[in-house]
Amino acid sequence: MRKMILVAALASLSFAASAQQHASPIGKWKTLDDKTGKVMTISEIYEAKNGTLAAKIVEAVGVPATCTTCSGQHKDKPMVGIVTLWNLKANKDGTWGGGNGYKPSEDRSFTAKSITLVDGGKKLEVKGCVAFICRTGTWERAD
Repeated sequence: MRKMILVAALASLSFAASAQQHASPIGKWKTLDDKTGKVMTISEIYEAKNGTLAAKIVEAVGVPATCTTCSGQHKDKPMVGIVTLWNLKANKDGTWGGGNGYKPSEDRSFTAKSITLVDGGKKLEVKGCVAFICRTGTWERAD
């Protein structure tokens, strides 16, 4: 009987840790091409020094290693290391937003309106806006 209780307790702790792990967007994500659905990069969401969340490219998968379409500070620089989301603040509803973003494949800056975990934390919906036009991209958890 004690063994069954111990096994049940360990199983519930393991489940709770797994569920808690996916309650945050921190980690590695596959960014997908809007048109083809193919993986473009692996990006890592992390907590920045100012306490907000940010994301940077850690692996170029379906894009060139160098950002030839970029202008300004990213022109002809490696894709790996480009910060794509920054200043994301936690909202009361469990989402993040109020930050900024940059999409190297389109050389476009945008307002990061909302970042929402979906599908049990396996996917992330990233809603970005330029002026009043908004689009939502889906990222898939890579770790």
